[in-house]
Amino acid sequence: MDEAVWTARAAAHAERADALTAGARERRQRHEAHPVEDFLHTYYSWAPGRLRRWHPGLGVELLGDGPDVEERAGWAHHRRTRDGVVVDGASLVAQRGATVRQARAVLAGTLGRPAQLGCFGLHEWAMVHRATPEEVRHAGLPLRLGHAGTDEVVETHRLRCSHIDAFRFFTPSAVPRNELQPTRATQAALEQPGCLHATMDCYRWAMKLSPAVPGEVVLDCYELARDVRVLDMRASPYDVTSLGLEPVAIETPDGKAAYVRAQRAFAARAEPLRRALLAVCDALLAGPA
Repeated sequence: MDEAVWTARAAAHAERADALTAGARERRQRHEAHPVEDFLHTYYSWAPGRLRRWHPGLGVELLGDGPDVEERAGWAHHRRTRDGVVVDGASLVAQRGATVRQARAVLAGTLGRPAQLGCFGLHEWAMVHRATPEEVRHAGLPLRLGHAGTDEVVETHRLRCSHIDAFRFFTPSAVPRNELQPTRATQAALEQPGCLHATMDCYRWAMKLSPAVPGEVVLDCYELARDVRVLDMRASPYDVTSLGLEPVAIETPDGKAAYVRAQRAFAARAEPLRRALLAVCDALLAGPA
């Protein structure tokens, strides 16, 4: 890729990343936190600035001999070529081979299953079931139905959470109510495309596979995860009206229908991103062409 082309793409990528993370970066400077919008930078470990760095993906040689190329050549999992710089897939696999194989197993397993759309976001409710006020995760937000009403919703619905990183935050009283008992070992066998947390994890895999993933795909995954998080909290037991969000009352038939419609749309958005990430895994594990 000619230098004029890739430097323009890198600049456009940084501009898009800055727009997507402007609020989070401003709040960090003020030492403030937003329970919805900042989740992607706390639950996941990557700071907003990490998203600014554009990569072309595997197999693309960035041509040039100026300072931009020299800087990239010093980045992790890159190597200098005669005419420029490329992502070094072999180096990445040598360091993160187990992660690449795990990502491939989870992504392929998820793509191979139909979306299950009957969970209604009850994982967030199960995280506060019979919890004391001190144990509520978002203590700054009131529970929309109060503690007793929240417990009643959990106790009158089927819990069928399949995602280990949601299930591991269930309260002790909610754990045995779940139809599944997901573990890290069963993650690839249980994850399914209707799960909001599995969809948010497209961003997790994109970052763990970086710099082998094209920057545009990384930002698409981030933007999807950000949108999913909004639904996650709108459908939660918390009253989010103070944040300018309208609750999705999943304890009602209309709320359940709205949740399922959004779930289905997010699953459709995630499918091409999962396929792109799976292709990256396969290319990495295949080794140099």
